[in-house]
Amino acid sequence: MPKASSRRTPKINPDHVFIVGRFGVIFLITAILAGAIALKMVDNTMIHAEDYNNKAFKSLADTAMVEPFRGEILAADGSILATNLYYYDVSMDLRSDGFEIVDFDDNKLALCDSLAKYYEPHSREAWLAKFKKAITDKPKEKRTHYFVLAKGVPRAEVDRIKSFPFFKLYPKKANKTGLKADPVLKRCYPFGKMARLSIGRVGQTSECPEVHGRSGLERALDTLLFGIPGEKVKGVSTRGTKYTVTKPAIDGYDVYTTIDITMQDILENELGNMLLAANAEWGSAILMEVATGDIKAMSNLELDKKSATPRYIEALNRSVEAYEPGSVMKVMTMAVALEKGYAHPNAVYSIGRSYAYLGKRPINDTHSPASLSVSQFIEYSSNIGMCKMMMPHYESNPARFKQDLAEFGFFDRLNTGIARERIPFFPSKPGKIDLSRMVFGYTTQIPPLYTCAFYNAVANDGKFVRPRLVRGLRTPDGRDSIIEVSYVRERMMSSRNAATLRKMMRGVVWEQGGTAKVLKNDLVEIAGKTGTCKIALERPKPIITAAGDTIKQPFKGGYLEGHYRVTFCGFFPYENPKYTCIVVINDPKVPYRGPAVSSGIVLKNVALKLYARSMLNPNPSFKESPDPSTRPTVYSSFNTERNRTLHNELRIARSRVISKPIASGARQIPDVRGVSLREAIATLESKDYSVSFKGVGYVYAQTPAPGTTAGPGTKVKLLLRHD
Repeated sequence: MPKASSRRTPKINPDHVFIVGRFGVIFLITAILAGAIALKMVDNTMIHAEDYNNKAFKSLADTAMVEPFRGEILAADGSILATNLYYYDVSMDLRSDGFEIVDFDDNKLALCDSLAKYYEPHSREAWLAKFKKAITDKPKEKRTHYFVLAKGVPRAEVDRIKSFPFFKLYPKKANKTGLKADPVLKRCYPFGKMARLSIGRVGQTSECPEVHGRSGLERALDTLLFGIPGEKVKGVSTRGTKYTVTKPAIDGYDVYTTIDITMQDILENELGNMLLAANAEWGSAILMEVATGDIKAMSNLELDKKSATPRYIEALNRSVEAYEPGSVMKVMTMAVALEKGYAHPNAVYSIGRSYAYLGKRPINDTHSPASLSVSQFIEYSSNIGMCKMMMPHYESNPARFKQDLAEFGFFDRLNTGIARERIPFFPSKPGKIDLSRMVFGYTTQIPPLYTCAFYNAVANDGKFVRPRLVRGLRTPDGRDSIIEVSYVRERMMSSRNAATLRKMMRGVVWEQGGTAKVLKNDLVEIAGKTGTCKIALERPKPIITAAGDTIKQPFKGGYLEGHYRVTFCGFFPYENPKYTCIVVINDPKVPYRGPAVSSGIVLKNVALKLYARSMLNPNPSFKESPDPSTRPTVYSSFNTERNRTLHNELRIARSRVISKPIASGARQIPDVRGVSLREAIATLESKDYSVSFKGVGYVYAQTPAPGTTAGPGTKVKLLLRHD
């Protein structure tokens, strides 16, 4: 038998097979992944390298805008009307790593007391409830990083909050209290609502997250004020991600306006007082410097219908909205007539009370006698005279009147920088009847700004200077540039005709037939023109012109009976005009329905206050006693016995007795010039006037002037001096 082999066939272990198979699978998967990685590396580094490099650069170098610092708006004297200030949103990070919850619980009640005293909600219980909801009822990982304490507060408020219980425990370790203050740049207006509509406001829109001007100069000059944005790039460094500025922002220009703070305050107060007394719907007023066209003050006030008590607030800028002007239009008509040679001052026309031109609805006069010379048409505000003088020259072509007025520059855009500025609207193809009304202020619409500018040209000897609200710019590096005075027309009308027209306007205040004789005073000689117009029913759909302007046409829809819009526009002082002023009041109630006793009084009071502050001439000459032997006065009194005691017993020779205060009417302001402050206050307050004063000594000037008609509560300002 053959010998059996000593070697045995090895037995395969199934576990070994499984392990080898598993490693084989792992190797295969690893090989596939390695191959895929290798292929991807080849794709990234060779085939699509440029694309991936661009993606990487984009993700690590995002750009963002660097917002420039918005320029300031300044008054004529450099006072800041609009500027940028940092405010702070104060909050707590309740998930701060080092937040000391035990110390917070110990000081919670005292902290809530302090917060309730200064910030909403003004209740300790309400603050405790807020903290309970934000801290006690939530685990740390679910608390907010932004628990608001106060928003938009100045730096001083931040420092106050830091002194509150709990926060003052860790003044230099904000992580233990979570207290933080995030700066927010805000546009601020130091003078509040003063000239609000002229200056304007800024804001964001749904279309643009950047802060831009939305009204007034802020909007009109937004390109200059906003500046040029810069650019910053996002990058990665060893300390994390940060932005690096690659293109610095260029800050906006500072804008010097023509606004005079003192004049603005005077105009706003006088207009507001009159609106309140007259219970009017709204009022608009402009004060303009004759030589330069600088708008020194502008106010637009409207009745706040939501207020429980009567008050007036800044609303729509009606100084650039167009309205039927009424009789103030007669000055424009007379200017055309003088320049074209149609007006001969000595020519006499029969007037009467009524004149049915072309047999249509009669034109009426309320002030005129049977006949008037042309030189008296403005004085008596004669509608009939204007119609009879002008219509024979324009009947064959009524549209030519608008063309002749256009030669003055009357329809040129003034470009003052005021948002929504309108131009006057005259029918392009008027009929004869239309024109017969147009010459005295109906069937047309003129913004108060344009009326004021035209009157200013008359006061300026016929030179039509362009009104302006901006007189200069200051670059971000501090260089100033002055914008020169410009003209709509360097010579709108001849000096001779301008002087003739000024004389006619003087008659409105100073001549027998004048419609504003109540404005006479011995300190400032005023010339101007009154205007009264029925308030029109507006059409539901306004007309949109080719230039995009919205034009209302109230003359097509009739009028509200018994409701009037009154205007007075004039200049002062007459001999050397310095300022032109227009005041428009809508729907004043009796006894202020006349333009002279409402709009005119506002202008008069403004003129007197400017005079009292030496703004019309350097040395105002107040009326003094004609007896030079009593100057200077050491003491004066209404009381004869008191004056005698001073004179005899104290041997004060330079004392005098003042006559009893002027009080010829129930609402006339007494004359207290020359007496002591104590007697002046007693006299004025006995008449229910309020009193303010400046200086020391005896009263040497007062505004409003003695004898001025004024209701109870009117503020009388006294100027004192001692010799």
